[in-house]
Amino acid sequence: MLDLFWDERGVILKHYMPRGITVTSATYAELLKSHLFPAIKSKRRGFLSTGVLLQHDNARPLTARSPVATIQDLSFECLPHPPYSSDLAPSDFHVFGPLKEAMGSKSLRSDEDVQQAVHEWLHSQSLFFFPEVSMHSETLEHLYGKQWSLRRKMKSLCTLCVQ
Repeated sequence: MLDLFWDERGVILKHYMPRGITVTSATYAELLKSHLFPAIKSKRRGFLSTGVLLQHDNARPLTARSPVATIQDLSFECLPHPPYSSDLAPSDFHVFGPLKEAMGSKSLRSDEDVQQAVHEWLHSQSLFFFPEVSMHSETLEHLYGKQWSLRRKMKSLCTLCVQ
């Protein structure tokens, strides 16, 4: 299972869950603290001081007490999950869809082969790939109100997809 955190500048963190481990509120909270926070600190200098907006779906392990407390402790802000729309699930439709299509023709024999193929595919995307699949500001402003524009200028957006 791959947890992918990204923004319009590209991948921030690729985290592969070990085989047999499921995403629980505890594993997700630990992922945020031990992997995402350091990745943002090293790859997006200044974002932690200006704030991080985190968008993820509303699956129970992501919205349970422990992850919510961790998000607050890290001074992240979590966007409320709006009603389902393909515009608001860019990872599902524009990242994982093409990734699955690219992997469909490959014969991968081990977890390491899969991880290498995913790594190569992500790095083969053009500089415009992630900006093109980032959410449209107009859509977010419509959903979250007029303050979105101001908040967007002050904060970064990380999108999580768990597949």
